Amino acid sequence: MKKFNLLFFSVLLLLLIASGCSTNEQSKKSDEQQQETSDKKVELTISAAASLQDALTEITATFEKEHPNVHITYNFGASGSLQQQISQGAPVDIFFSAAEDKFDMLVEEGLIEKDKGVDLVGNEIVLVVPKDSDKVIKAFEDLTKAEKISIGTPETVPAGKYAKKTLEHLKIWTAVEKKIVYAKDVRQVLTYIETNNVDAGIVYKTDALISPKVEIVATAKENTHAPIIYPVGVIKNSSHPKEAQLFYEYLQNEQSITTFKKYGFKGLQ
Repeated sequence: MKKFNLLFFSVLLLLLIASGCSTNEQSKKSDEQQQETSDKKVELTISAAASLQDALTEITATFEKEHPNVHITYNFGASGSLQQQISQGAPVDIFFSAAEDKFDMLVEEGLIEKDKGVDLVGNEIVLVVPKDSDKVIKAFEDLTKAEKISIGTPETVPAGKYAKKTLEHLKIWTAVEKKIVYAKDVRQVLTYIETNNVDAGIVYKTDALISPKVEIVATAKENTHAPIIYPVGVIKNSSHPKEAQLFYEYLQNEQSITTFKKYGFKGLQ
């Protein structure tokens, strides 16, 4: 009987030791899997208005230092074109528009949830001329004297839409319409002005401020066009909703808003 008991307890002890080793091994594997998940690189695709490029580049550099597992790729362009791409199924995680109507279209289509979007910053549109211009253009009304004027295509470029509304409000659109050189986005308008291909152009204040080759000669009054508001939101079918939400919230923090203001945007929060 004693030999039997000794054998029984020996077998039981071996089973307990084996069980403990198995549990430890499973725990180790679980920890390794969690670590692998947290270290996994995630790439976010963000479609953003061209006028946001400089501010977002600086904000993103800081974000990626704080979150090295998240890499951000941008698709900059005209808000209308970007909205159409997303509507047609382009794989995007966040949309940062220069116009509320383009953003609202995606909300209406169910591609952005209302509580996953916010009106983040504002802007102004200004009349600019080449730095070395010999044309006497000091106000919007002087555009009737210009030979060529550039604005963004109103149907797809919000800045172009605001520009057209301003010229209509000032009752000079009919007089200058045939002089208009349309551009795919505000950065192209700026390039036309910088290279003296046009006598003047209408761009966002934020774009004008980054170029040493142009001069701001007038700012459109707020009552000449609709408010210029930039909404941002997370796309509902984002492949990386957690990381997209993280960056969406990061854009709203005090440091990011300060950076936007540095580039000429107006804070709305």
